[in-house]
Amino acid sequence: MKSISLPSVNRPLKNRASFSQAVSQTLTMARRSLLKVRRTPEHFSDVTFQPILFTLMFTYIFGGAIAGNVRDYLPIIVPGILIQTLVGAAVASGVQLRDDMDKGVFDRFKAMPIARIAPLAGILLADTVRYAIAAVVTFSAGYLIGYRPEGGLAGVALAAVFAVCCAWALSWIFAFLGVIARDASSLQGISMVVLFPLMFVSNAFVPVETMPGWMRWFAEINPISHMIAAVREMANQGTMGADFTVSLLGAAAIVAIFAPITVRVYMRRA
Repeated sequence: MKSISLPSVNRPLKNRASFSQAVSQTLTMARRSLLKVRRTPEHFSDVTFQPILFTLMFTYIFGGAIAGNVRDYLPIIVPGILIQTLVGAAVASGVQLRDDMDKGVFDRFKAMPIARIAPLAGILLADTVRYAIAAVVTFSAGYLIGYRPEGGLAGVALAAVFAVCCAWALSWIFAFLGVIARDASSLQGISMVVLFPLMFVSNAFVPVETMPGWMRWFAEINPISHMIAAVREMANQGTMGADFTVSLLGAAAIVAIFAPITVRVYMRRA
């Protein structure tokens, strides 16, 4: 009887993707994420309608009480709304990742000849487009109701790029939580419970000098406060100070810590 040789079980079923292939596949996955959002435009509401609504609402409700008039409150509230919007959008990154994993999307990707990191990297790359849209919408909404940043267009552009970079760094935290969370709804609920105190006990909406002593101490060391202060300084004055440096160092530390951990856990579970 003629013997039949079987392939060795240790032989890889497919070759590893090269770096250029991984980059190309990541771009394809990013395009997929953007196309998916285009088919369901309501997924863009957190970076389009929400910043417009919050800018109008906070400006006209609190502007007179806090700054004396609307025009003087705009340099305070517009950067605060921008960071609030981008932090919320970063949470959505982790929620989308968890939702895709729950629906078995990543199981289908495993059967395809693509780099395993491409779906994760594609989602995070696509989200930078959403962050950029949020920055443009927020500054545009402020401009339409009277915001005239003294830093000029260059200062606003630099502030927008800085805010997008910080949001991208934060998205690694929520991507990690998305990989380890049980489901998307629990991740969103827990994230909101943590982020609401961070957002409101900060310099986003009111001067920290008006807060009680213990709350003022927390607001001054709050990383959200440093990000907002840096955006205000760039947009309103066209300069970069200590808050800019602190925020960038913090963003770099987040990426250095959470990116490898997220990738490692993702590669085990995806």
